[in-house]
Amino acid sequence: MAGPHNRDARPDRERAHRSHHRPREGAGARRETRDTPEKRASKDVQDSRRDTEALDRRERREKRISRDIPGRSPRQKPRSPERRRRIDPSSFTSSERSSNPLSFDSLAKLDAHNEKTSRRTQEQEQLLAPTDKDRGHERQRKEKVASGRVLKDKVKHRRKSDHGKEKRRVVSGPLAEEGNVRRRGGYVAEESGKKRFGRKCWISVLVVVLLLVILIPVGVYASKKNGGGGGGGSGGSSDDGPEPANENLKDVNENDIPAAAKNTYLDPFTWYDTKDFNVTYTPETIGGLPVMGLDSKWDDSTRANQNVPPLDQEWIYGTMPIRGINVGGWLSIEPFITPGYFESYKPNQGIIDEYTLTRELGPQKAAKTLERHYSMFIKEEDFKQIQAAGFDHVRIPFSYWAVTTYPGDPYVPKISWRYLLRAIEYCRKYGLRVNLDLHGLPGSQNGWNHSGRLGAIGWLNGTDGALNAQRSLDIHLQLSTFFAQPRYKNVITIYGLANEPKMIALPTAAVLEWESKAAAIVRKSGMQQYLVVGDGFLGLSKWKGQLSDVQKVILDVHQYTIFNKNQINFPHQKKIQYACQGWTEQMKESVSVATGFGPTICGEWSQADTDCALYLNNVNAGSRWEGNLPTDDPTTSVTTPHCPPDSGTCSCDKANADPSSYSEEYKQWLMMYAEAQMASFEAGWGWFYWTWATESATQWSWKAGMAAGILPKKTWQRDFNCTANVPGFKDLPENY
Repeated sequence: MAGPHNRDARPDRERAHRSHHRPREGAGARRETRDTPEKRASKDVQDSRRDTEALDRRERREKRISRDIPGRSPRQKPRSPERRRRIDPSSFTSSERSSNPLSFDSLAKLDAHNEKTSRRTQEQEQLLAPTDKDRGHERQRKEKVASGRVLKDKVKHRRKSDHGKEKRRVVSGPLAEEGNVRRRGGYVAEESGKKRFGRKCWISVLVVVLLLVILIPVGVYASKKNGGGGGGGSGGSSDDGPEPANENLKDVNENDIPAAAKNTYLDPFTWYDTKDFNVTYTPETIGGLPVMGLDSKWDDSTRANQNVPPLDQEWIYGTMPIRGINVGGWLSIEPFITPGYFESYKPNQGIIDEYTLTRELGPQKAAKTLERHYSMFIKEEDFKQIQAAGFDHVRIPFSYWAVTTYPGDPYVPKISWRYLLRAIEYCRKYGLRVNLDLHGLPGSQNGWNHSGRLGAIGWLNGTDGALNAQRSLDIHLQLSTFFAQPRYKNVITIYGLANEPKMIALPTAAVLEWESKAAAIVRKSGMQQYLVVGDGFLGLSKWKGQLSDVQKVILDVHQYTIFNKNQINFPHQKKIQYACQGWTEQMKESVSVATGFGPTICGEWSQADTDCALYLNNVNAGSRWEGNLPTDDPTTSVTTPHCPPDSGTCSCDKANADPSSYSEEYKQWLMMYAEAQMASFEAGWGWFYWTWATESATQWSWKAGMAAGILPKKTWQRDFNCTANVPGFKDLPENY
């Protein structure tokens, strides 16, 4: 062992050298009988000089050993300059170092001095001499070293005979104590300083390569097999996929990008994905928003399907039902749609929404991460499939940071704007009309995670409530100025002012006043499209006569039974009955100006019959279904299970199971529940399903549900329209 207890671990030849120069008793007396006093004095001086030099060499060797072997200390502290001067022969006078004859008086003095010096030297050597304990440690160390060297020699001999050359073995123990330490493994450092790969490393590399050759094709095949055309967890809607080729950059000279624009949003060479973008540089903006990426020509002659008019012909709203789809969780991150962005964090890190996610990632990594998400999560192929599924409208949620950010915002600014513009062009290509939905406003209009930041409402509320309300109006000025261009007249037909303002927590009058101001700004900018306002969870009946001075306004309601603890526990039959009767009556009443607001749509709904989907109620939150969703608000807190009464244990396991494990009766119920809601909402102006794709929540993904056979292949092809009796589903368990 190296350390303070191994003070005497030095080669034997050093100890032999030390003992050779140690003064021996009797030698001086024999010399005194044979030599003259002058010769004896001269020899004593020389002996003293050699003793001093030996001590100096030993000191230097011990310092070197202490330095080379970590944790090993020399036997004795370095001598002070004063102590060295006592035995340094250079301090003698010329007469003392001379071999010329001296007087008896001088010889007597010299003898006394030599005797004193010899005695001092012996005392010093005794201090340096090893103790019995030290000798025991020394013997043990030498035995370990010897055994290690014997083993090493055997290995070296064997390797010489096997390979014809000597190889160094990586060892620990005694060799490590001597300072010859190398890391275990294949990549090692030789004593010469060179590096090489060991045989074990080459074997490991070959094994890894073989495994990759076998596993990668298997993984790709399994991914394709499991993903086949659906959404959600079984539908391959994650961000995985081949990297964009960006071939259109080949025709662009990078030197054509002005120096001031390089490495900015306007530099296409910094874009992760350039597919279907015009990468010719232009600094042009409209409403302060860049047109970079757009082509100068467009074609509005396409129709979504045979049941609807092409884009360049008017859609008669109120007579033709909207059958639309949301592309949620894409340009505005929502944890339950893409839980993969949040699962890797520990609960105490508090990564629960886009605000905390981008803050955690930092500006550069957040920009790279989210742009890849924008590129991969929803692509042109999705819009093609949306058209093929029979949809005619697409609601595109996006947030204010597509336009700008403010001091303190961690959000990724402006990059989603480019993908929003490309999405609109894809909708145009497939004849799909667009409902633009401003999903997240400055300060958060509802305090929910899909607004960007979970927590307090900072819009029309709190210290910066008025400031954020004005910022929101400024954003609408920019947006409406840009989308008032002729190219968007036919493809953008609905324009949302604010998604789900939480009017049950905000002053109703303040929200209505803000919506009136926003509508005036949009109209003044030149947009004549229909405007959308949310019902704010007040209930449709509360909106009769509101905003009557604003033309072409649609009221948007979002209908879910699972977020209401008084409805989530409805049995399967009653849920369908409630959709056919309750929601249908509400829509009929609201859509008439005589009894309600007027034009009314359902902007969000799903076929989910539980709130069990991962992160649906917030990251790391429980569910109403299982009764583990406590909150600070007693009106919303749920601490007891809320599946139907007397149905057994409420469990999310089967609700979150892969749809391949669904029973045929459960699949039948899910299909009927979805068709009942479609029929109900078409009693108004129509609907938008939430949502097209998810990572794992099948009952929230039309793409996954269609692949699983629990949603129609075409939106208009249905077997149930609320005119027939609803079966009892007696054989279907109510606890999932």
